[in-house]
Amino acid sequence: MWIDTHCHLDAPEFDADREAVRQAAWAAGVKLCVLPAVQRRDWPGVRALAAAHGDAYALGIHPLYVPQAADQDLLALDEALGACRGDPRLVAVGEIGLDFFVPALCTPEMRERQWQFYIAQLRLARRHGLPVILHVRRSADALVKGLRQIGVSGGIAHAFNGSLQQAQAFIALGFGLGFGGAITFERATALRALLQQLPLQSLVVETDAPDIPPQWLYRTAADRSQGMPQGRNLPAELPRIGHEMARLRDLPVTEIQRLTVANAQRVLPGLLRLPSWKTVPCRAVGED
Repeated sequence: MWIDTHCHLDAPEFDADREAVRQAAWAAGVKLCVLPAVQRRDWPGVRALAAAHGDAYALGIHPLYVPQAADQDLLALDEALGACRGDPRLVAVGEIGLDFFVPALCTPEMRERQWQFYIAQLRLARRHGLPVILHVRRSADALVKGLRQIGVSGGIAHAFNGSLQQAQAFIALGFGLGFGGAITFERATALRALLQQLPLQSLVVETDAPDIPPQWLYRTAADRSQGMPQGRNLPAELPRIGHEMARLRDLPVTEIQRLTVANAQRVLPGLLRLPSWKTVPCRAVGED
């Protein structure tokens, strides 16, 4: 099987055909998806989707949603994590992190607020004994600084696109590095070279569906100006992304499949405990 370690199946882009999208992924060999939440109001839906499809989920506040988040949301996250402590499908706190790419998030005030939410959510992960799923965009060094300050039990640096030194820092802290559609672009020479240098035990595979489409789904600005819509990424694309990872590492795809599953289970150990039965009840999360 394959594990998609980062899939936003709850995104509105899937509202029209969500069940068919998940069934297509299953048919393609993607037997498990990890569904990270991005804001408080999405927590119940993400959990329900994971239960319905036999998937796993994470609860958190994404840095892109920090501007509209309230301090009370951190208290609600603590309560939600406690409420679902017995739910085997809860495997991480996430998606959390820092984004120093979006201009509106790069003002001194927003950098500080992002940092406050990041540190607070790391503390919650430590308190509840959970790994974290990190959003890393031009923020790797700051994220590592926070991890060293607030020790957590590892996790995944999602959509990793940093340097070899930064990758080694995450690996030393017990993290896997998530790679997806970006590695399929021939022009992504630095990222593909990095992938070829990293320890195999550090690699996990992801789609970030519906975002970060692989090269075969991507539409250029010129294409879009002609009315061609941007390709929607799907969890069913994961095996083809895995094939490209195998090609870049000069390994049989079955070996990449085996390694990335084992790596995902190591950095998100809750995946090893997932039962075949539906998740145990807990009170609704993210609601007053």
